[in-house]
Amino acid sequence: MDLFTAIEARRAIKHYSSNETVSEADFERIMQAVLLSPTSYNIQHWRFVRVTDPQQRSRIQEAAWGQTQITEAAELIILCADTQAWSDDPQRYWANTNAEVQSVMLPMLQAFYEGKGQLQRDEALRSSGMAAQTLMLAAKALGYDTCPMIGFDSEQVARIINLPAGHLISMIITLGKADRPANPRAGQLPLEEVLLENSY
Repeated sequence: MDLFTAIEARRAIKHYSSNETVSEADFERIMQAVLLSPTSYNIQHWRFVRVTDPQQRSRIQEAAWGQTQITEAAELIILCADTQAWSDDPQRYWANTNAEVQSVMLPMLQAFYEGKGQLQRDEALRSSGMAAQTLMLAAKALGYDTCPMIGFDSEQVARIINLPAGHLISMIITLGKADRPANPRAGQLPLEEVLLENSY
C-alpha cells in the first residue's frame, strides 16, 4: 500500500477479530520503521511495552474502563516516553558521527534541556507522537489496523507495567485486524480553515 493510501485508509479501530494475529516478521518490520521516526537531537525518547500476557491485558482493560479493543486486538503496545533521555548516556545518540560533531552536540544538548522540566516533558511527548504515527501508518501499509488510545487511567496502567520514574505514558496503541470497519469520518475541517499563511 502506498503512503497516501495508507494515510487515507488509517482509522481508529475499536473492534478487532480475535482470530487474527500479527506475524512476528510484520511486527518486527513495523517496529523497525518506528525507530526511524524523527526526534530532537536524535534522543529517541520512546519506549514501547508490548503486552502479551492475557492477565495483564485484562488488568489494563479494567484501567481503560472496559474498552474491548485492549483484549481483542492481536497486539497491545503502551507507548511510553523517557523525559530524561536527554541526560542518559547522550554520547550514544551520535555514536556514528566524528568527535568534532560530538564535541558540539553534547554541550548543546545539555544547555538546551537542563533544568527545563516542561521542555523535557514536551519534547518526549512530541517524539512519541511522531513514533505513534509512524507505527500506525506502517501497520496500515502492511494491511493491519490500529487505534491510538488515551482513554485509560494512566497512573493505574503505570503501576501495572512498573513504569520507571522519569517516564510517562503517551498513549496505548492496539494493533490487529478489524472485525468491523470504523464509522464514517465524523467531519474534517476544510483546509482553508486550518492552513494560515505568514501569521494567524
